[in-house]
Amino acid sequence: MTFFSSLAWTLISFVLFTALVAIISGWKTRGDDLDSAEGYFLAGRGLPGVVIAGSLLLTNLSAEQLVGLNGQSWASNMGPIAWEVGSMFTLLALAYYFLPRYLKMGAMTIPSLMEVRYGKGTKTMFSLVIVVMYSILNLPVILYSGAVVFEQIFGISGMLGVSKFQSVAILCLIIGIIGGCYAIFGGLKAVAVSDTINGIGLIVGGLMVPFLGLAALASQTGGSGILDGIQYIVQADPAKMNAVNAWNAAEPEVPWPLIITGMFFNNLYWWCTNQSFVQRALAAKSLKEGQKGAIFCGFLKCLGPLYLVIPGIIAFYLPSIQDAIAAAGEQAIDFAYPALISAIIPKPVMGFFAAVMFGAILSSFNSVLNSASTMFTLDLYRSAFKPGASDAHCVKVGKIYGTIAGCVSIVIAPFVMNAKGITTFLNSMSQFVSLPVLCAVLGVFLFKRLPAYTPKVITIFHVVCYGVFLLAAPNYPGTDNPIHYLYAMAVLFPVELVIMWALNKYRPAQEYVPQDVGAVDLTPWKYRHVVSIVGLILAVAIYILFSPLGIAA
Repeated sequence: MTFFSSLAWTLISFVLFTALVAIISGWKTRGDDLDSAEGYFLAGRGLPGVVIAGSLLLTNLSAEQLVGLNGQSWASNMGPIAWEVGSMFTLLALAYYFLPRYLKMGAMTIPSLMEVRYGKGTKTMFSLVIVVMYSILNLPVILYSGAVVFEQIFGISGMLGVSKFQSVAILCLIIGIIGGCYAIFGGLKAVAVSDTINGIGLIVGGLMVPFLGLAALASQTGGSGILDGIQYIVQADPAKMNAVNAWNAAEPEVPWPLIITGMFFNNLYWWCTNQSFVQRALAAKSLKEGQKGAIFCGFLKCLGPLYLVIPGIIAFYLPSIQDAIAAAGEQAIDFAYPALISAIIPKPVMGFFAAVMFGAILSSFNSVLNSASTMFTLDLYRSAFKPGASDAHCVKVGKIYGTIAGCVSIVIAPFVMNAKGITTFLNSMSQFVSLPVLCAVLGVFLFKRLPAYTPKVITIFHVVCYGVFLLAAPNYPGTDNPIHYLYAMAVLFPVELVIMWALNKYRPAQEYVPQDVGAVDLTPWKYRHVVSIVGLILAVAIYILFSPLGIAA
């Protein structure tokens, strides 16, 4: 064994790349104002479009996505590209509709925007729910998925002589501590800069996987080269390459009607009203830069199927890893991608790839942790407990809360192992708050005379209806397959909009008109229309390719 194929080199290269990211992030944020609330939580409203695009992508793209979506495609087909390619449409909605209004109102958090329209009670309700959800759901899932990847790549349980559960717990502790340091001590600017660097590395490292995987598949099935690998997965079972599934497809497949209904509504919440995503765009130094960031991110998401879905298809066919996946038992869906990585990544670059994965994990973890700290401090602590708190005091409180939330997530994370499919688990649970938040934000912009109690009515209605749906677990007619949870979103969202329309019309309150607070320059990007049209054409072309009209014929 040469030195560059040894475990020592893997560890050295891993540490070097990880340290390089930390050093660059520290250098880029030196002298920044981290004592004011706007400087710490919104990077002083000075982020350019490229940094926003990278940070948006990395906030969404973590090991949770790499493991989860590839696990879904391993278990089903190309259907999970809906989570990636479909994001183009909602990122355009962010650029054209939501972001201009957010920046006009000078919003620092989504709940603070709700306070202006609906009152303090609504802001407190949503802030509390979202902060708790981030702490006990999102953060633990991010830590767990990252730990699974490193357990599979390095075999930590074997090295330490412990069980997989104990290994995952140890890794969650390490990732949580390092990720917390970025978010707690560096603020949003440090998070965004590290996101951008890791984003470049992740695209390079992530794009290695399908090509190396296809070459490995070809060599193990009697062929030679990437083209033979492509030919194998296309000819072995064309249905496996199909992204347009039947209307009654079971999870984790995405039925085709949901692509333009439930999935679209779900993506509207994540990209346009979810605090951990939107916070990057709110920190734009102008509307022009914010729109660039959102639209550029849409193009990056269209690359997603290459490293988030196709590797799962390769893992389904690659002969050498079938025993390893089968050995994972009920957790096989979460071990398909890590098994592929450990089998195909050359040893000399394994450390770099592991560092890139580590950066992606840290990115999502510290982004969500930073957003949770922002909402807790500005929307709960300063609002409800100490209205006169100074910016410096609020920054201190944010760091304390971030430390506590990080510790809680580290404790919970290993137990996510009991959930069957981390992406399905996270997405289905988050639906309890997604539409109420989306409807509350749309109510600010769409209806001028909504009564202040509207978000509470929508939230109660939604939680009861969605809870009943999950408890009843109805099946598709004539089958034993449970109805996909996004069908509930497809039905509930229009109904909730109708309720809001009725309240606006028959229980009108005093007219509300959003005010321009002059936070940033609101001149739009002059090339947004041309670039957006190209993006829409690209998204539609990808769907045609992975359909019965294309290679799934």
